Amino acid sequence: MKLTVFGIGYVGLVQAAVLAEVGHDVLCVDVDANKVERLNQGYIPIYEPGLENLVKENHAAGRIRFTTDAVAGVKHGEIQMIAVGTPPGEDGSADLKYVLAVAETIGREMEGPKIVVGKSTVPVGTCEKIKIRIAETLKARGREDLAFDVASNPEFLKEGSAVADCMKPDRIIVGTGSPKTEAVMRELYAPFNRNHQKMIVMDVRSAEFTKYAANCMLATKISFMNEMANLAEELGADIEEVRKGIGSDPRIGYHFIYPGLGYGGSCFPKDVRALIKTAEGVKFDARLLRAVEERNNEQKSVLFQKVERRFKGDLKGRTFALWGLAFKPNTDDMREAPSRPLMEALWKAGAKVQAYDPEAMQECQTIYGLRDDLMLCGTKEAALRRRVADRDRMEEFWRAVLRRDEGSLDRAAHLRRPQSLRPEGRRQARLRVSQHRQATGPGLGCVDKCRVRSEPVFICNFAEIDGVDLKPRWPASKAWLLQ
Repeated sequence: MKLTVFGIGYVGLVQAAVLAEVGHDVLCVDVDANKVERLNQGYIPIYEPGLENLVKENHAAGRIRFTTDAVAGVKHGEIQMIAVGTPPGEDGSADLKYVLAVAETIGREMEGPKIVVGKSTVPVGTCEKIKIRIAETLKARGREDLAFDVASNPEFLKEGSAVADCMKPDRIIVGTGSPKTEAVMRELYAPFNRNHQKMIVMDVRSAEFTKYAANCMLATKISFMNEMANLAEELGADIEEVRKGIGSDPRIGYHFIYPGLGYGGSCFPKDVRALIKTAEGVKFDARLLRAVEERNNEQKSVLFQKVERRFKGDLKGRTFALWGLAFKPNTDDMREAPSRPLMEALWKAGAKVQAYDPEAMQECQTIYGLRDDLMLCGTKEAALRRRVADRDRMEEFWRAVLRRDEGSLDRAAHLRRPQSLRPEGRRQARLRVSQHRQATGPGLGCVDKCRVRSEPVFICNFAEIDGVDLKPRWPASKAWLLQ
């Protein structure tokens, strides 16, 4: 099938590449001429596992092309997929100007029947606005004879596994009331339904709402677990044991119940705010969603507060090593990442940061530029070194971490047993390093002031380095001092 995708950002590029991979003829349109030129040269503007090869191979085969020519885009595809950005406005609502601009372009340039598919995350009722905008444009042209339909087809991609999510989707939501449009969408997604039927067809408004409801539900689980972790600390309970206890209940499950520093990225924060704003528009008090957002905002300051208490407010001149800059592993996305308020608070207190991330280093430099109090290190080990006096023992310690060898950790000669930053006299818990693949966001790690004074403090924001997942098992309500 011939398909045009407007907007080659994260969602548009991934979806276009996957549809091209299964044989569709995809033309991608974007207003950014530099991005289009670089894509045609084989440069991929975002990091996503598997995406680069997918784009290059299908581009070489002629199944995916990139252009700034919107007229050619409208002419090309029977299906016109809108995947442009919907950035939050100052009041938190989704800004639809780019979506409606594409709708107007389609109405202005179309010469035959079209199916317009809303892929962007948009408030309930947006597809109706798209339909009105196209109809008004056609009327102004005197071409009301041209048939078109507007459907909702929200994306459910997870950054870091978006290609896999597209290739093997859990579900494919389609909002339409037209049997013809439904048949076309079933044909479009037929390669992904071979094992079993994954397409769920519903009305347009329900499809639009499903996307927001899904993200807000996941954000709620994260904020709930963070609140439980903070309460567990006050009560002397171990939230890690609690997590295992409640996760074993199949009604709850283990997904998205790992406490941490709060959620970030391009979806959860924006979508929670947008749904709150949508609720206000119909005079509905979304109390739970407001509490979810409030807890998340407060959670991002928890680790800095612990660091500040540990050093009695004396952070000036100290150097902190930070593993993990992106909001989650396997991405370079730092939008609303918990690392940002943490670093900014450290800088404000006069501290310096030495940071490492497998993918987000360039993005970090783009955001913060060159600063005397920020050093981006080329390896995870380099972030830990600053005139290291006992280099061999430090390297022995980190090799042990990568092997998950607790015995070697205890034997590291210059490190005493980990001590919790919890108030004096409360129960200690031992340092544990193990795998946790269901990362809901950056977890807490260590606050490490080594005995060798010239070495930096270590904070593990999250780490999945060289294929080894170092997601810590200890709760968000604890940070650790290695003395």
